[in-house]
Amino acid sequence: MKKFFNAHRIALGAVAAAALAGCASMPSESDLAAQFSQMMNSSFRDEGIAKVDRLQQEPSQAACSTGTAPDEATSKKIETAALASIKPPSDGKYLGDWKEGEKLAQNGRGMTWTDKSAAASANGGNCYNCHQINKAEISFGTIGPSLYNYGKLRGVSNPNDPGSKAIVDYTWGKLYNGWAYNACSNMPRFGHKGLLDESQMKHIMALLLDPASPVNQ
Repeated sequence: MKKFFNAHRIALGAVAAAALAGCASMPSESDLAAQFSQMMNSSFRDEGIAKVDRLQQEPSQAACSTGTAPDEATSKKIETAALASIKPPSDGKYLGDWKEGEKLAQNGRGMTWTDKSAAASANGGNCYNCHQINKAEISFGTIGPSLYNYGKLRGVSNPNDPGSKAIVDYTWGKLYNGWAYNACSNMPRFGHKGLLDESQMKHIMALLLDPASPVNQ
């Protein structure tokens, strides 16, 4: 019996040693990341306006894709970089036509590889997918906060008044690159990623801030 237990211990020791050796020979996290990157790049090809270079993440996107929220220092770095990316309207005018803004908010169309051009002009904003905006629309998402009375609640009675500048600038920045105010948020970075063009963003600005917009009634 004693010989049996000794043999059993030896066998268990051999199994444990083999397991430890196996763990020691496992690829490192960086090796696995490199293998995954190679697999992704070899599995896709350019097709129409969809290019393989879209697989290459900018540093901020990579920091937001780890599965865990970035630490405070990294979040601050992301927000600083995002704020620096925001470009004001080329003509200095922030508001367009709120009626066109409502159409864009209702339009959920996005780019597809079959599009002939990567220009944003055919895209929609899909705003109602995440927000309540106009009270007349009863179908809306709740991922984001309600934007009903957006300008009114913030005291914007005249968007061109100097007293409204802070809210106007903030709203433009939030549309252009929302990560400037909340790192890794779900808000689409419409301007930074070219999802909407300048004219389209102005129309959505008008929907939110024009006192005549139904949003502010």
